[in-house]
Amino acid sequence: MLSNLAMSILDKGRVQTTLPKAKEARSVVERLITYGKKGGLHAMRIAARRINDKTLLKKLFDEIAPGYKEREGGYTRIVKMMERKGDNAPMAIIELVGRGGEESARRRKKKKAVKPVESTPRAAVPAEATKSEAAAAPATESDVKTAVGGQEKGS
Repeated sequence: MLSNLAMSILDKGRVQTTLPKAKEARSVVERLITYGKKGGLHAMRIAARRINDKTLLKKLFDEIAPGYKEREGGYTRIVKMMERKGDNAPMAIIELVGRGGEESARRRKKKKAVKPVESTPRAAVPAEATKSEAAAAPATESDVKTAVGGQEKGS
Protein backbone atom coordinates (compact mmCIF):
# COMPACT_ATOMS: atom_id res chain seq x y z
CA MET A 1 0.00 0.00 0.00
CA LEU A 2 2.76 2.45 0.92
CA SER A 3 4.71 1.58 -2.21
CA ASN A 4 1.72 2.42 -4.40
CA LEU A 5 1.17 5.68 -2.51
CA ALA A 6 4.86 6.55 -2.87
CA MET A 7 4.69 5.82 -6.60
CA SER A 8 1.68 8.12 -6.94
CA ILE A 9 3.48 10.91 -5.09
CA LEU A 10 6.57 10.59 -7.28
CA ASP A 11 4.45 10.42 -10.44
CA LYS A 12 1.97 13.22 -9.76
CA GLY A 13 3.91 15.33 -7.26
CA ARG A 14 0.93 15.73 -4.91
CA VAL A 15 -1.60 13.28 -3.42
CA GLN A 16 -4.54 13.69 -1.04
CA THR A 17 -4.76 10.93 1.58
CA THR A 18 -5.33 10.41 5.30
CA LEU A 19 -2.86 11.97 7.71
CA PRO A 20 -1.44 8.70 9.13
CA LYS A 21 -0.86 7.31 5.61
CA ALA A 22 0.83 10.56 4.58
CA LYS A 23 3.16 10.43 7.58
CA GLU A 24 4.15 6.84 6.80
CA ALA A 25 4.52 7.47 3.06
CA ARG A 26 6.82 10.42 3.72
CA SER A 27 9.62 8.16 4.98
CA VAL A 28 9.27 5.86 1.95
CA VAL A 29 9.34 8.72 -0.56
CA GLU A 30 12.27 10.49 1.10
CA ARG A 31 14.27 7.25 1.19
CA LEU A 32 13.57 6.67 -2.51
CA ILE A 33 14.70 10.19 -3.40
CA THR A 34 17.87 9.65 -1.37
CA TYR A 35 18.58 6.49 -3.38
CA GLY A 36 18.00 8.52 -6.54
CA LYS A 37 20.52 11.10 -5.39
CA LYS A 38 23.13 8.42 -4.74
CA GLY A 39 22.70 6.99 -8.22
CA GLY A 40 24.45 3.83 -9.30
CA LEU A 41 23.24 0.33 -10.00
CA HIS A 42 22.93 -0.78 -6.37
CA ALA A 43 20.77 2.21 -5.39
CA MET A 44 18.61 1.67 -8.47
CA ARG A 45 18.02 -1.96 -7.57
CA ILE A 46 17.10 -1.09 -3.99
CA ALA A 47 14.63 1.54 -5.24
CA ALA A 48 13.24 -0.98 -7.75
CA ARG A 49 12.08 -3.11 -4.81
CA ARG A 50 9.51 -0.43 -4.00
CA ILE A 51 8.86 1.01 -7.48
CA ASN A 52 7.45 -1.54 -9.93
CA ASP A 53 7.14 0.87 -12.88
CA LYS A 54 10.36 1.16 -14.91
CA THR A 55 9.43 4.52 -16.41
CA LEU A 56 8.78 5.98 -12.96
CA LEU A 57 12.06 4.54 -11.71
CA LYS A 58 13.87 6.21 -14.61
CA LYS A 59 12.02 9.48 -13.88
CA LEU A 60 13.12 9.27 -10.23
CA PHE A 61 16.80 8.84 -11.08
CA ASP A 62 16.92 11.20 -14.10
CA GLU A 63 14.51 14.05 -13.23
CA ILE A 64 13.30 14.09 -9.62
CA ALA A 65 16.44 13.25 -7.61
CA PRO A 66 18.85 15.61 -9.46
CA GLY A 67 16.50 18.49 -8.58
CA TYR A 68 17.24 17.83 -4.91
CA LYS A 69 21.04 17.58 -5.25
CA GLU A 70 21.66 20.59 -2.99
CA ARG A 71 18.99 19.66 -0.45
CA GLU A 72 19.89 17.58 2.61
CA GLY A 73 16.44 16.09 3.27
CA GLY A 74 12.89 17.27 3.71
CA TYR A 75 11.81 16.52 0.15
CA THR A 76 8.11 16.28 1.02
CA ARG A 77 5.56 18.53 2.69
CA ILE A 78 2.40 17.44 4.52
CA VAL A 79 -0.45 19.96 4.65
CA LYS A 80 -3.33 19.10 6.99
CA MET A 81 -6.87 19.51 5.68
CA MET A 82 -10.40 19.13 7.00
CA GLU A 83 -11.72 15.80 8.23
CA ARG A 84 -13.32 13.43 5.74
CA LYS A 85 -17.10 13.72 5.65
CA GLY A 86 -18.04 10.03 6.00
CA ASP A 87 -15.84 8.77 8.84
CA ASN A 88 -14.27 11.98 10.16
CA ALA A 89 -10.74 10.77 9.31
CA PRO A 90 -8.07 13.52 9.32
CA MET A 91 -7.07 14.27 5.72
CA ALA A 92 -3.81 15.70 4.40
CA ILE A 93 -2.03 16.53 1.18
CA ILE A 94 1.47 15.18 0.76
CA GLU A 95 3.51 16.84 -1.96
CA LEU A 96 7.05 17.13 -3.19
CA VAL A 97 8.72 20.38 -2.20
CA GLY A 98 9.78 22.67 -5.06
CA ARG A 99 12.95 21.51 -6.74
CA GLY A 100 13.94 24.91 -8.10
CA GLY A 101 13.89 23.59 -11.64
CA GLU A 102 12.57 25.12 -14.83
CA GLU A 103 8.92 24.43 -13.91
CA SER A 104 9.03 26.65 -10.82
CA ALA A 105 10.92 29.31 -12.77
CA ARG A 106 8.09 29.37 -15.31
CA ARG A 107 5.55 29.78 -12.50
CA ARG A 108 7.49 32.73 -11.06
CA LYS A 109 7.61 34.41 -14.46
CA LYS A 110 3.86 33.96 -14.92
CA LYS A 111 3.15 35.48 -11.50
CA LYS A 112 5.29 38.52 -12.34
CA ALA A 113 3.59 38.95 -15.70
CA VAL A 114 0.09 38.76 -14.19
CA LYS A 115 0.64 41.48 -11.58
CA PRO A 116 1.03 44.85 -13.39
CA VAL A 117 2.46 47.63 -11.27
CA GLU A 118 0.24 50.70 -11.03
CA SER A 119 2.20 53.97 -11.00
CA THR A 120 -0.36 56.17 -9.19
CA PRO A 121 -2.70 55.09 -6.42
CA ARG A 122 -6.42 55.19 -7.22
CA ALA A 123 -7.26 57.40 -4.26
CA ALA A 124 -5.02 60.19 -5.57
CA VAL A 125 -6.91 60.47 -8.89
CA PRO A 126 -9.79 63.01 -8.63
CA ALA A 127 -13.29 61.85 -9.54
CA GLU A 128 -13.44 64.26 -12.51
CA ALA A 129 -10.35 62.65 -14.05
CA THR A 130 -11.93 59.20 -14.06
CA LYS A 131 -14.88 60.22 -16.26
CA SER A 132 -14.47 60.24 -19.99
CA GLU A 133 -13.77 63.67 -21.41
CA ALA A 134 -16.67 63.55 -23.89
CA ALA A 135 -19.27 62.89 -21.18
CA ALA A 136 -17.82 65.26 -18.56
CA ALA A 137 -18.99 68.84 -18.42
CA PRO A 138 -16.32 71.55 -18.53
CA ALA A 139 -15.07 72.28 -15.02
CA THR A 140 -14.95 75.76 -13.59
CA GLU A 141 -11.89 77.20 -11.92
CA SER A 142 -13.41 76.84 -8.44
CA ASP A 143 -14.23 73.14 -9.09
CA VAL A 144 -10.63 72.46 -10.03
CA LYS A 145 -9.29 74.30 -6.95
CA THR A 146 -11.73 72.42 -4.70
CA ALA A 147 -10.76 69.02 -6.16
CA VAL A 148 -7.03 69.70 -5.95
CA GLY A 149 -6.63 71.61 -2.69
CA GLY A 150 -9.87 71.04 -0.88
CA GLN A 151 -10.52 74.81 -0.51
CA GLU A 152 -10.47 77.78 -2.80
CA LYS A 153 -7.31 79.82 -2.40
CA GLY A 154 -7.42 83.56 -2.10
CA SER A 155 -10.84 83.72 -0.44
